[in-house]
Amino acid sequence: MTRIGIWNTAFLGDAILTLPLIHSLSAAYPDAELHFFVRKGVDQLFVAQPELCTVRSFAKRGAQKGFSGAYSYGQKLAKERFDLWISPHTSFRSGLISRWTSAGKRIGYSKPWFNNWFYTHTVDRAFDQFDEIERLLRLLGPLQIPVTTKPHLVLPEEAHIAAAETFAIRNAPLLGIHPGSTWPTKQWPLEYFSKIVRKAINQGVKVVLFAGPGEEPLAAKVLEGAQLSPQQQDGVLNLAGQLSMTELAAHIAALDCYLSGDSGPMHLAWVQETPLVAIFGPTVRKLGFFPRGKNSTVLEHTLPCRPCSLHGPKECPEGHHDCMRKITPEHVWASIAQKLEQRNV
Repeated sequence: MTRIGIWNTAFLGDAILTLPLIHSLSAAYPDAELHFFVRKGVDQLFVAQPELCTVRSFAKRGAQKGFSGAYSYGQKLAKERFDLWISPHTSFRSGLISRWTSAGKRIGYSKPWFNNWFYTHTVDRAFDQFDEIERLLRLLGPLQIPVTTKPHLVLPEEAHIAAAETFAIRNAPLLGIHPGSTWPTKQWPLEYFSKIVRKAINQGVKVVLFAGPGEEPLAAKVLEGAQLSPQQQDGVLNLAGQLSMTELAAHIAALDCYLSGDSGPMHLAWVQETPLVAIFGPTVRKLGFFPRGKNSTVLEHTLPCRPCSLHGPKECPEGHHDCMRKITPEHVWASIAQKLEQRNV
């Protein structure tokens, strides 16, 4: 086994959850080249990962969009002569690319049904029986190699240096807050985030606001809703839209606590063992994407309508969004305060 391709072009969190599979392959085949294929924009996060020979982006909404883009990409990969190709992505396009690589051994999930034509080996994903990391590791079953379930993310040193410079003058605990979400129903009410900001400032905690490209208005609304005095505003560092993916990860690693919903950046926190308070509404533990580790706390409100979908719909199907609204700022602050106290004893 000399050349291995690992294909996971889903979201940021999915790519992070693939790390144990990468660790396991590297340990079993130490002399092999491992090539990781991810969604465009996510690739920079893994450039320092020691197990990987290359990290490549797939522009599924851009240059590689559509059948012709996928075909040309697959044909290009065929020339690289991969020995093994592993793909947890279940789309028809991903299956086609896998087939077109002409890798001698191709492993994917047994469903959808068309995967049995694309892959030389298929395994049952067993979605209802395992968490996502374990589901991904099932793809290594045909190889009969030992596996590890603990992910380890390695960032470029310059990203850690940038974070150290940002927090060089550190005279208070650091609470990171990320109010945004790709899925609207996964977003805790902005006015609740505002209350957390105000509570933190009043308790002498420095707030670091994070937001991705296009989410800057959310961060601005949270700050506006906090109604801070000019002096209190000095206790808030607004980094919305200012950080690269690797810089975001490094800044999260330096926090005393991180507050977010069920999001990609949430996975950047727990994988680096940053104390985490995650708010889950439309999604639940049994879907398999919960944060792991002793430093992670998930807050949720039990309702018979949960989960309403795998990712969370654009609008609450019941019209009340109680899965989020019933998780009060007071409840959330209690968890944050406990983590800050444990972190700074």
